Order: sequence, then structure tokens, then C-alpha cells
Amino acid sequence: MAAYGVCVRDGRILLARWTGADGPPRWTLPGGGMEHGEDPYDTVVREVEEETGYRVEPVALLGVESARRTIPRRGPRRPVDHQAVRVLYEVRITGGELRPEPNGSTDLAAWYELSAVESLTRVPYVDTTLRLWRDRPATGRAVDRR
Repeated sequence: MAAYGVCVRDGRILLARWTGADGPPRWTLPGGGMEHGEDPYDTVVREVEEETGYRVEPVALLGVESARRTIPRRGPRRPVDHQAVRVLYEVRITGGELRPEPNGSTDLAAWYELSAVESLTRVPYVDTTLRLWRDRPATGRAVDRR
């Protein structure tokens, strides 16, 4: 379980560069894993501040995204059937200053024009969340437009 925030201001979106996987860094929404017993609302507030330096307030629940994949393991260990469930919020900045996360899974936070997002190397749920942010479906589920 994880919670992520989409913050769009003046036609720009706040993103964090994720370095926590094999391969090149990818842009993601600020956010991350829930601690045991933590509410998703509190998770997104904590994680956005950790990764960007900004204090935020969730203003809308956009939806929930679920993804399932098989994670291969080295050696004789069997692959893991992994499911990620992400609670996606629209957030607004209430304070703080932009800075990178110290010693975390992201190494940079930056604002990008919405029109530039498509050209970035990014995680798939950035696109899903932007569809939720634009369309505001009552179900909280993005329709794949491919």
C-alpha cells in the first residue's frame, strides 16, 4: 500500500526522480509506502515532504490504482507475485521549499510543464494519475485510452 500526491500549479506538475529500481532513474509522483497503522492521508503528507521539501494538504481523493506483476528472483528462489495498491490524491502546497530527498529512494524533485511529461522517462502510474486528475471519474478508476 502506498499514497501519492499530484500537485499541478501554473501548468506545471511536481515530480520526483526515483532511483530505487534496476535501470535508469524514472520520474514519479512524490509519495510512497504506508507505514504499519498509518492512514493514506497521513502517508501522502509525510512522503511528499520527505521527497520534495514541501508541506502539502490533500484536497481531493482522485482514485486508487492497482498493478500486479511477477518479480523474478535470483538463484533457486521462486518469483514473487507482487501487487501494488496506490491511493492517489490531489495535493496543494502549504509551505516548505523545494529540495531533493536526503538519502532516500529519490534524488531530485522538480517542476515540469504538463506538456513535457510525455517525453520524460517515468513510471506508468504518472499517466494514470494525470488521467484521474483531468477526468475526475466518479469511480476513481482511470480508463486506459490506448
